[in-house]
Amino acid sequence: MAKLNQTIFLILSICYFLSPALTAATAVSRAGASNKAVSFIQSSCKTTTYPAVCFHSLSAYANAIQTSPKRLAETALAVTLSRAQSTKLFVSRLTRFKGLKKREVEAIKDCVEEINDTIDRLTKSVQEMKLCGSAKNQEQFAFHMSNAQTWTSAALTDENTCSDGFSGRVMDGRIKNSVRARIVNVGHETSNALSLINAFAKKY
Repeated sequence: MAKLNQTIFLILSICYFLSPALTAATAVSRAGASNKAVSFIQSSCKTTTYPAVCFHSLSAYANAIQTSPKRLAETALAVTLSRAQSTKLFVSRLTRFKGLKKREVEAIKDCVEEINDTIDRLTKSVQEMKLCGSAKNQEQFAFHMSNAQTWTSAALTDENTCSDGFSGRVMDGRIKNSVRARIVNVGHETSNALSLINAFAKKY
């Protein structure tokens, strides 16, 4: 049974890291991107809280982003949303493990609910960013931008709440470590996306 659990865990991990939305097959090759576009992303990412994570996740889309702060922010949001969706899939499947503690099962279910909220809020932020692009004046832009910032910031709170559910030594173990690692990653992506959204707002 232990061997079966290890096999399931390995499969879930592979699914997470090879999420179709984020594989190289669906992204523009970094090697084919212009130096100007890559440099723009790199310099923009330096203003975020997690610059290495930012550049790693966005540089593959350099040809699509070019030197547009708007496309950079939109891409950051799209990548974060995709990461959140794959994290939800990974976490929800952890309930298949045998011998889980009752608190672990409860924490996993609560975490899935929080990730659902994160996905919902990031989706709304993506929609608001699109509306920013069609804004007819500064007032409309400011309204939709404020909404995008609010939804993205709220998504960060959901991620922190999910991670808190696994606090305490009684929850220590592989399940806690794997969930937290992925939640932290989504949190970093979300934080970076918010930074890039804020940067775009200042340049409008």
